[in-house]
Amino acid sequence: MAKAPKKNQKKPMLLGVGLDSDGHKRVTTGPNFALVGGTKETHEVMTEKAIKINEKLSAKGKSLGDVSPEEFDDIARSVGLHPNDPQKN
Repeated sequence: MAKAPKKNQKKPMLLGVGLDSDGHKRVTTGPNFALVGGTKETHEVMTEKAIKINEKLSAKGKSLGDVSPEEFDDIARSVGLHPNDPQKN
């Protein structure tokens, strides 16, 4: 029988926030991600990248909580995400 998660147990999650808007409210959730906001196009791109990240994790036999920050960065880059550089903004 599967164990029920403990109430205070931390579960790693991806959070995507689309800052552009076309007046619609969009929310998409998955087993380890929540995506909010954005235009239709932005929201679709966020969804695609979250799904690809999960596929790559699954192919490695790992979950979000099993990868180091460096390994996550490598996976994120491989799906087209890039780190924010505040010096360039």
